[in-house]
Amino acid sequence: MQTDRHYSNIDDNGAKRPADGLFTKNGASFLLPFAAITACFALWGFANDVTSPMVKAFSKIFRMSVTEGAMVQVAFYLGYFVMAFPAAMFIRRYSFKAGVLVGLSLYAAGALLFFPAKAMGVYAPFLLAYFVMTCGLSFLETSCNPYIYCMGSEETATRRLNMAQAFNPIGALAGMYVAMAFVQARMNPMPTAERLTLPDEEFNMLKEQDLDVLIQPYLFIGIVVIALLILIRLTKMPKDGDAPTDKSLRTSLAELARVRNYREGVVAQFFYIGAQVMCWTFIIQYGTHVLMGEGMEEHAAEILSQKFNIAALVLFTCSRFVCTWFLRYVSPGRLLTVLAVVAVVAVCGVILFTDRRGLYCLVAVSGCMSLMFPTIYGIALRGLGDNVKIGGAGLIMSILGGSVFPPLQAALIDAGFTVAGLPATNTSFAVPLVCFVVVAVYGQRAYLREKKRKPRATAHTE
Repeated sequence: MQTDRHYSNIDDNGAKRPADGLFTKNGASFLLPFAAITACFALWGFANDVTSPMVKAFSKIFRMSVTEGAMVQVAFYLGYFVMAFPAAMFIRRYSFKAGVLVGLSLYAAGALLFFPAKAMGVYAPFLLAYFVMTCGLSFLETSCNPYIYCMGSEETATRRLNMAQAFNPIGALAGMYVAMAFVQARMNPMPTAERLTLPDEEFNMLKEQDLDVLIQPYLFIGIVVIALLILIRLTKMPKDGDAPTDKSLRTSLAELARVRNYREGVVAQFFYIGAQVMCWTFIIQYGTHVLMGEGMEEHAAEILSQKFNIAALVLFTCSRFVCTWFLRYVSPGRLLTVLAVVAVVAVCGVILFTDRRGLYCLVAVSGCMSLMFPTIYGIALRGLGDNVKIGGAGLIMSILGGSVFPPLQAALIDAGFTVAGLPATNTSFAVPLVCFVVVAVYGQRAYLREKKRKPRATAHTE
């Protein structure tokens, strides 16, 4: 016999209505829509992590510095920043489903732009292609994250977000594997120093061959995205959370600005994304430096470094599922704090060790990062009510951290910045170290606020 604890309220006819759960709300099941939208998480995971190794690849292909190669990440994450609020306004006016369809359209367009960029044979069109693609990813993340948040009770929202985000690293692993097996392994192994000495005619021929290899994953994923776009377009999706609001953007922003938990969450997300992108981008430079120090040839060192990068993503994926389970028993803020502190310790090892131990520490950081994005997102959105779409856009805009911090770390590497005789690749990881400290502070402050909250208190009273 069912007891009252299984019901949250009474409907208009006086009948008991099932309580909101992990995938249910107001008596409706969102399991199938959850699965469909979760597929998008894997797709943008692929885009993120097939791109990170391209910093090194573009540097070699166009004979550029690490800083110039890092402009890939600037263009990539700038799209998130530019498009987040327009995406939020679009889904406020239309629907989450419409936002997902626009996002997939831009994603596919950006990926297919790699073909004309290759035909032009210069660096700038590739940056434009990345920018268009990530405008689409911004639409997707602005739509999908709050949509998942609304597909059940607010109490289980952080768990639900972590479950959906667990498929993001699966896509990321696929992206890393493709980057290693179908790009890095097939590019000409000629070292960077030797490329610099080539005559223009030989260099251009080599560049054309390598660009042919580099664009193939993007053309393939563009076709896959188009297929998913058609599937979602033909699928009936729920409209929960799509209720229109008469509230102006200025009013929503003013209300959000008064929520300390949200303000600090945007800052924490900005620093976290910066740390994540740095750790996954510069593991190639770090590993190559360490392995060449052991006597390995540059191309072989790059391939092995990418294998370490894949190991980091495997750990990230496994840790995501484990941490999602822990969230059933541990406060999100407390678990976020613990993992951020462990990440700080691991990054200290990355800085201080100059052999493979440092590389192992860098892999270990990914195990700590697995929980951070969806947990910061879920904590920051708590209690925002009808401001959740605009609030979600602010958190997606904070992905700009992935555009700001990598060039800073790259500049430290190019400048040969050293401390106490440590290599520049090591000391440059002081930048992600600071980022993880910020995340740890936010986690602790969120945990303390949560302890003070009364059972039925809302976020705007915090």
